[in-house]
Amino acid sequence: MVDRIYLRHSTDKQTDARQRHALAALLAADTPTYEDPATSSRQLSLDRTGFTRLLHEAAVGDTIRIADAARLFRSVADVLALRPVLIRRGLHLRVESGLLSGIDLASDDPGTKIMVSVLAAVLEFQRDMISENTREGVAAAEASGKTLGRPTALDSEQTVAVVAAYREGAAVKALARQHQVAPKTIRRVLDAALARELPNQLDTPPAIPGQDHHLPAPDQPVALDLPGLLADHLRIVGDEAVRHAIDSGWTIRRGQGHTLRVTAPLALHRAALEQSAALAASSAGPAERKAHRVYAARITSAGQQ
Repeated sequence: MVDRIYLRHSTDKQTDARQRHALAALLAADTPTYEDPATSSRQLSLDRTGFTRLLHEAAVGDTIRIADAARLFRSVADVLALRPVLIRRGLHLRVESGLLSGIDLASDDPGTKIMVSVLAAVLEFQRDMISENTREGVAAAEASGKTLGRPTALDSEQTVAVVAAYREGAAVKALARQHQVAPKTIRRVLDAALARELPNQLDTPPAIPGQDHHLPAPDQPVALDLPGLLADHLRIVGDEAVRHAIDSGWTIRRGQGHTLRVTAPLALHRAALEQSAALAASSAGPAERKAHRVYAARITSAGQQ
């Protein structure tokens, strides 16, 4: 019979130092150790790489050692899937510290079964409360005007200036040196604004002598739905033409959010996209980045028609 240690922490910002402290004696004895670093507790234990390897290498009578129950399971569903596997393979499961330290959690008796199910329900409730508190904290911070996440490398004015300079012929590396950022940051801004796409005129075949050559039709107004997050941003940073187009738009309510149906030349839609390019940066929120991608896709689709 062999002891086998299992370690897990939820994110790459956490460590397993506390677990290793609780299991120090076993670690010092070179006990086989299996790890699932940066693995969410929402992923069932039987689906984790490290724990699956432990099961494959364990033999009948071996004991799985964990620092606390939450490292292995944190939901009733996980326990219901896990316990039959451990029992069928003849494995034991023991927590090294706390009230559960003297109990085999893989025991098949009714008392242990109900105790483990209650424990899993408590841990699941604790996990959900942590998630809820995190969401409420983020919402409160955003409501108070705080900017979450990494500081943006370029502000809105710099983003617009970068796109304009690139369109006038400035090189990516020159813009990166000017703004003291990495070239990939400049490319990300330009791609978000669709500034590196070839103009439609370059796709037009050259005129053939002796044949009629028609000039391209003027830019006709196109009705596109502008996500509300972008509209709110552009009301602050957009130029006069963009703000006027937004004010003339038709508001469409979608659940708790909204979009604006803006009818304007495609060039103005592209200008609005350029002026909102800051929302595509990695430091922006996921909702803002998604809104920017959606609007960019609509503009690209309209340009191909």
